[in-house]
Formats: sequence, structure tokens, C-alpha cells
Amino acid sequence: MNRLLLLAPLLLTACVPRAVAFDPARLPDPAALGPNNAATEWWYVSGYLPETKQAFHWAQFKVNYKGVPYFASHLAVTDLNTGKLTFLEEGRQDAKFSFPPLKVRQGDWTLTQSANTPAAPFALQAGPLQLTLTPLKGPVVHPPGYSGTPETGQLYYQSVTRLNVSGTIAGQPARGLAWLDHQWGDQQPGRAALWDWFGVHLSDGSDLMLYRVKTLDGRVVQLAGSEVGADGVAREVRGLTMTPNRQWTSPSGRTYALDWTVTSDRGQLVLKAANDDQELLSKTTSVAYWEGPVSGEGNWGGQAVQVLGMGEFVGGVLTKAEGGLFGAP
Repeated sequence: MNRLLLLAPLLLTACVPRAVAFDPARLPDPAALGPNNAATEWWYVSGYLPETKQAFHWAQFKVNYKGVPYFASHLAVTDLNTGKLTFLEEGRQDAKFSFPPLKVRQGDWTLTQSANTPAAPFALQAGPLQLTLTPLKGPVVHPPGYSGTPETGQLYYQSVTRLNVSGTIAGQPARGLAWLDHQWGDQQPGRAALWDWFGVHLSDGSDLMLYRVKTLDGRVVQLAGSEVGADGVAREVRGLTMTPNRQWTSPSGRTYALDWTVTSDRGQLVLKAANDDQELLSKTTSVAYWEGPVSGEGNWGGQAVQVLGMGEFVGGVLTKAEGGLFGAP
């Protein structure tokens, strides 16, 4: 189906200025978590909560397609006692975004920060997610300030890497740590770029973001890592390698690397998926990706560490048979 036909109802009701071009020289303020006039923008919150045997992921997307807005959000909840994955989507074009403080809403799903200060807690209220997220570190911009390349498109990249989780998931108590990402720019995930990403918490109090950005044929065009120390400062991880090990093929037929070896000037880690069956087939974004809990161990900064967090591996666009908007038959 032609993309303009899909957007026709929106053309009749809404129009916004065309997106501002990405400029790698214009790095964002770490604390400016609010909306931008970008072609693609998203907020993610995800967490692995081993104490309460849960993992969760929530994502809000805001698209400006040549002056036509489009919104999508979805969430995934994993019961690690049973391995059951629940995936829900919100496609109603009823969305609002404001800052400061940050307020994000689509339909009945909301992410709101209580005040415009770095330590102010966020409330995430989305279906089964009824959570309070309290920052334990301030927001950062990951060096070099963005992900991607001119070939794949680029996204400014800021995070709150360590938040305390309280509240409930599907009515059950939830406790642990979460990670919040905010990215915006001119990249089209799944259509112009793929990636392998980790956001993990180390037992020494540091947090580690790792990613490989790839072209659609799998060629790695960017490899980057950022370590946010106990002091809250984001520093580039140098000498980085990310080596995929065990592969898993999903029911959709896509293959994801779920176990990895990471090396750098800071040390070596082995990361492994805690639950294999975490593929999300998002009809509202037309993208297939694996999002789920990972654990690991190794030596980092001269000491033994344990690792807990989330991994994300993009598998490409959905086919039309899978309900994709723009994919192949």
C-alpha cells in the first residue's frame, strides 16, 4: 500500500512544519528530555527486574513524515517465572508531548516527570505498567552525542541510565533498576538502519551502553560504547569489540545473536539473554526486533563484575503478511 494512502486520514486533520535537519555539530543539552521537531523521535524505558522475576519495555515514537505527524507506542512485559511475553500496542493518533517537565502521552499511556529537576521521579502508567522511576544518576549525552552515520541516518542520544523501579507490573510488585533513552534525528529504524544494542548496569555502580549500527545488508558502520560511572559522567569506551556468539531463530524466521562477548580497554564481559523468545513484531511501527533481559559477568575496570540489563537487536521491517505497512509481501 502506498505510504501516502496510509497517512491520508492524518493529512486531512494535521500538519506540522517539516522536520529540522540533523546537525552533528549541534549537541543536545543532557537535561533537555522534551520533544523536538525531528523526522524520528522516541522515548524508551526498559528494565530487567530479577528480584521480582520480571522484565519490561515501553516505547513511544513520534514521526514527522514530510510535515505529516504519526505516533505509535508499545510495551512488552515478560514473566520470568513462566517465560510468557505480553506485547501491547497503541496506535490511536491522540498524542501530546511537552517539556519542562517531561510529559509524554498517547491514548491512556503516559510518562510524566514530577518536576523539572534531574532527580525528580517519573511516573510510567501504561496498561500493566504502573511504575515510579526515580533517577539515581542525572541525564547524560552519550559520546559522540549521536548514533548512526550519514549513510544510515543519525539520532541524537541521551539517557538516564539508572533509575530505581517501584510500583506494579500486571498487578504484581516490581522492584529493580531501569534505563531511559531519548533519541531523535533523521534515521528510519529497520528501513535504513539495523542495530545491536545493550543498556546494562554493572555491580560496581557503573552503567554501560553498547551498540553496533548496521546497514540493511548487515555491514557494521558504527561501533560505540559509553560508560556512565558512579560519578554520573559519560565517557567513551575505547578499544571496543562486540562479538556475537549464540544465534537464535525466532518463530518469524529471523535470526538474532543472543549471547555476546564484549572486550575493550576497560576489560571483558560475556552477556547472555535471560529469555530467548523476546521478539516483538510491531505493526504500528512495522519493525521486528528482539528486546529482552540479559545478564552477564566479567572483569571491568580491574575488578570482577556482575551485569544485568536489556538488549535490543533490530531484525528489519515486517512483511505485509505480518501486518507491516511498508514491508515486502
